[in-house]
Amino acid sequence: MDTRAQTRVSAYAIAVEDERLLLARLSDASPVFAPGLWHLPGGGIDPGEQPVEALARELREETGLELAAAHLLDARTYAVRRRGVSWNLTALFYAVDLTAGAPAVAEIDGSTDAAVWIPLADLQDSMLSPAAADARRMLEAGSGAVREGAGHGSAWRPAKGTVT
Repeated sequence: MDTRAQTRVSAYAIAVEDERLLLARLSDASPVFAPGLWHLPGGGIDPGEQPVEALARELREETGLELAAAHLLDARTYAVRRRGVSWNLTALFYAVDLTAGAPAVAEIDGSTDAAVWIPLADLQDSMLSPAAADARRMLEAGSGAVREGAGHGSAWRPAKGTVT
């Protein structure tokens, strides 16, 4: 029995447009979560890389879209076992604004094989990675904010009466 343990810190984008969430489908190359699940665009932070820089890089690789703005919303931890590795993942969730464009995977042989906007009403936990399922619950709860900001792919903006 292989008992390797890995720790990873990742940055993930929560982008909502027209009541749709931007998601990337995990490929067989996904190191942490199972292939075929829909996951938030984003990924591991390289040594010396700032979280928002990693988020922008991963968004370009996984969706072809450019990050315009990011706001840290939450952090969660996950314990996952995949391919003989026990992963201890810390996920940083960012509400993001994106530049205009259609999503398309830019990275060849990467951890994702598709990027699409999926209607929030169509999302079920069984089709989502644990992190994406948590993001869906964050959106449902509202976390004191309203979905859909003024920009393209904007996750959240302050609710009326909310102090920022």
